[in-house]
Amino acid sequence: MAATFPRTDVAGVSLPRMLIGSNWINGYSHTSPAADKQITDYYCDTKRIGELLDAYLEYGIDAIMASCFDGESLLWRAVKETEQRTGKKFILIDTPILDMSDSAEGRLNAQRRIELSAKNGVTFLLPHHSSAEELVNKHKGTMDRLPDYLSMIRDAGMIPGLSAHMPELILFSDANEYDVQTYVQIYNCMGFLMQVEVEYIHKVIWESKKPVMSIKAMAAGRVSPFVGLSFSYATLRECDMVTLGAFLPKEVHEDVEISLAAIERRRPALEGRSSPNKTAALGG
Repeated sequence: MAATFPRTDVAGVSLPRMLIGSNWINGYSHTSPAADKQITDYYCDTKRIGELLDAYLEYGIDAIMASCFDGESLLWRAVKETEQRTGKKFILIDTPILDMSDSAEGRLNAQRRIELSAKNGVTFLLPHHSSAEELVNKHKGTMDRLPDYLSMIRDAGMIPGLSAHMPELILFSDANEYDVQTYVQIYNCMGFLMQVEVEYIHKVIWESKKPVMSIKAMAAGRVSPFVGLSFSYATLRECDMVTLGAFLPKEVHEDVEISLAAIERRRPALEGRSSPNKTAALGG
């Protein structure tokens, strides 16, 4: 029987400390157009996505982060089919791009997108970082008009958060006590896509008043799972989470074992790599 992955609490909702990432389903490799196409060519039907989701569910990992819970995407349909087939419900974490225009039309567009997420059963809604960053006022240390959108999310019956690639979003939100219950933050040992050095983001996360959903733990494949995941789970708080995308179900099993070993402070039980000409020290 597979081990149940440790969980944390975010605004009264139990979440696994590993969240299902969606880039390796939706075709965002952060590598090349060819790699993007490889992903979308493989995940061209809901059956294959369902097989990947099944691997996560074996460990009780039942929360998925994406920005396409619109009722139409391939991933959305795969989630619904998997729920029907397994009888298990996913916790949906939506990071949609919202129209932040300071106009009646802009607010209406944002409200419509927020209500669409609510209609599709989203639990947490975190405006995409590209949208949220439009509201940052560094001179005042505020995010002007952010409370308007947080109220829209609350009124629609969801829990508000912020996708905060820019660390100021966490700092300003906490300082102004906005109704933000969790954050997304890039965090990895390479500093990949991070706006400031790793040590400072580590400080921001540890001083955050709310749990953080970290992303890009393996720097989009630039470090091995052992290095990336061991670093994240060794340096994050017990309330924080790591968002993990995988290309194949077997990768999910390996990554979960690495993560559990890091949390439990033990050596992961993994097969050796099939590298040629291993030295005697590696059993070659």
